[in-house]
Amino acid sequence: MASSLRLLLPLFFSCIILLNHLVKCNGADEEDTLFQGINSYRASALNLTALTKNDNAECLADGIADQFKNQPCTNTTGSNTVPGTEPQLANFPKLLTKCHLNVSNTRDGVIMPACIPNLDPDLVLTNFTKSQYSMNLNQTNFTGIGIGSKDNWIVVILTTSTAEGSYVPAQSTDSAGDSASSVSKSKISLIQYLLCLLMGFVFHL
Repeated sequence: MASSLRLLLPLFFSCIILLNHLVKCNGADEEDTLFQGINSYRASALNLTALTKNDNAECLADGIADQFKNQPCTNTTGSNTVPGTEPQLANFPKLLTKCHLNVSNTRDGVIMPACIPNLDPDLVLTNFTKSQYSMNLNQTNFTGIGIGSKDNWIVVILTTSTAEGSYVPAQSTDSAGDSASSVSKSKISLIQYLLCLLMGFVFHL
């Protein structure tokens, strides 16, 4: 038993380290860096208040980024797109429903997709602060933000404090972000459960 335990304990701790690494991946670093960069830009260059994270907008941004992921970066995608010719999403109503949103509470918000190879942090921020998107970042009516990314695409959604752009469901106090994050939490819980079963098996040898 002691011999088996010595062999399996390193594997167990390796799994824990790998699990922590996987949880921190999947675009979270790029999104956090952009969030901080946008707020620093608004504060230093424009003397505007910081945007607060909006979980519902983040849910929608994640869905849109996932839909765009197979589109290549070109001179006419993302922040370089001519206004009025943005890529259209046929299933946009379904994305709204998934995030417990509708047209009435997203009307005044703005969706800004950008395509940057490998999501280089410096280029990502530039694509929002030194492009046509900067006009939106300069406005005082936007108070919240949701960011999602997938592969080379990153999507920023700006929200307002008004009912028409709050991205807050009128008939529910539950945030869409909680719904989206609960899926990730359930996956993590399953992995932790399996690891516990493994440890239980080891100690009963």
